[in-house]
Amino acid sequence: MSNVIIEPLAVFSDERGWVLEPVTADLLARQKNSHLVITLPGQIRGNHFHKVATETAAVCGPALVRFRENDRQRDVIIAQGEAIRLVFPPGVAHAIVNTGKTPLALIAFSDRPYLPEKPDTYRCRLI
Repeated sequence: MSNVIIEPLAVFSDERGWVLEPVTADLLARQKNSHLVITLPGQIRGNHFHKVATETAAVCGPALVRFRENDRQRDVIIAQGEAIRLVFPPGVAHAIVNTGKTPLALIAFSDRPYLPEKPDTYRCRLI
């Protein structure tokens, strides 16, 4: 059984574009860092894990999310127009690739502050 939480997000759209709520109020209250990531087509983000932090990411498709937990690898495909929230506990390696033809947006949160002098990010190539 996986400790990674995968939840579909409600996407509200009209002629202007779309909007979603990346985290619940309860989850937001526990976060110490957030960052918006724009990834170009074919490019990869992540390929790392955290020893201490829990990372939450809201990813807008199309994308492929790959994670490895307890020596098991899993792929999650996000279709165009869909969005999901993933919660990666410490020790779970994760990577995201933009499988579309336009820039991909994701917003990530961490329950630990980012400390440049002591980052909790460890490289682990998945994609």
